Amino acid sequence: MNEQFFSDRLAELRIQKNVSAREMSLAIGQNPSYINRIENGLTYPSMQVFFYICEYLGVTPAEFFDGGNSAPVLRRELHGAVDRLNEAQARLVMALIDGLTDKK
Repeated sequence: MNEQFFSDRLAELRIQKNVSAREMSLAIGQNPSYINRIENGLTYPSMQVFFYICEYLGVTPAEFFDGGNSAPVLRRELHGAVDRLNEAQARLVMALIDGLTDKK
């Protein structure tokens, strides 16, 4: 993991939330160009601001750094939805997922 990962991950999660860098900067109490400067590798947040960023994006710090989890908010929502299914419904969803991913 490197500095470029941090910048890219922030941009990826911000875009998934469908907000501009300016909008996000202002929402977390920073100057309008703050997030843009992070995404361009010009600065990095303090730990306190990093936690604000995670809270704003709706991700945990662990999810932020999990590059293998491209959509942590969606994954958490899917997990919660599956938890509400009964066994028969869960098996149907699993069959659908297997079909979509060509898992045999």
